Amino acid sequence: MSTHGRRVGLNRPFFLGCRGKPAFARGQRAMSSLGISVEDRDGVRHVVLDRPDKKNALTVAMYAAMADAVASAAGDDVGALLIRGRGDTFTGGNDLRDFLDQPPHGDDAPVFRFLTGLATTDVPVVAAVRGAAVGIGTTMLLHCDVVYAAPTAKFKVPFVDLGLVPEAASSVLLPRRIGRARAGAALYLGEAINAGQAFADGIVTKVVPDEELDAVAELAARMIALKPRAAVRATKRLLTYDRDVVLAAIARETVAFRERLASAEARSAMSSFFERAGRSAT
Repeated sequence: MSTHGRRVGLNRPFFLGCRGKPAFARGQRAMSSLGISVEDRDGVRHVVLDRPDKKNALTVAMYAAMADAVASAAGDDVGALLIRGRGDTFTGGNDLRDFLDQPPHGDDAPVFRFLTGLATTDVPVVAAVRGAAVGIGTTMLLHCDVVYAAPTAKFKVPFVDLGLVPEAASSVLLPRRIGRARAGAALYLGEAINAGQAFADGIVTKVVPDEELDAVAELAARMIALKPRAAVRATKRLLTYDRDVVLAAIARETVAFRERLASAEARSAMSSFFERAGRSAT
């Protein structure tokens, strides 16, 4: 394992299982079956949401893989994390059927491990967003250090519409970032935020042409990985000095989210969602 732009490991793709043990994949198909592909290259850990046929909707297994990829990055001497989605959608948010079949219970649930890891990692996180970023697809970006978006990017947090509440400390971070009034429009009214507005609001670092998005984001991640590693990580700790506040928000939201998920109101809202999805598919 080497650093500062040299090859990391065998420079081969691998996927991370639910127990956090990396296993080298035999090919793209093996990685896509999990829905997440992870590759260390030139000091950058590439984490790809790899379920384009389902709009990269996130399952419990995908959260487990992402949690492991983030948690192990510092120990693996990764210089930067790069998160992107395959296809024309960053992520449609949670796979609701999978989510309801395997709801998060304990604090060690994969989704909570992922959120906690993202909020506390010392490794800078770069994101490349094209198309829809729904729910956690938007709220995870509030923990990223550099975010590039294509003009097609659209950010939406429809928690209330599903009978749920915000997560990922977005009840604190979103109004802090874009103001309480605009956060209210996004959360209560379900208003989407386009790429230009997301840039103006400070959610996005830069809007770049779609055909340049992946290259621009990868170059930024590689540039970070080339810089003095200890200085980069110390800088990240200084910038995220209020991690205790963020973790406390995640804890509050988690309690409320579990209560709402078990409510008749949420079940009704999700049933309506499935009915609409079924009608649009026919």
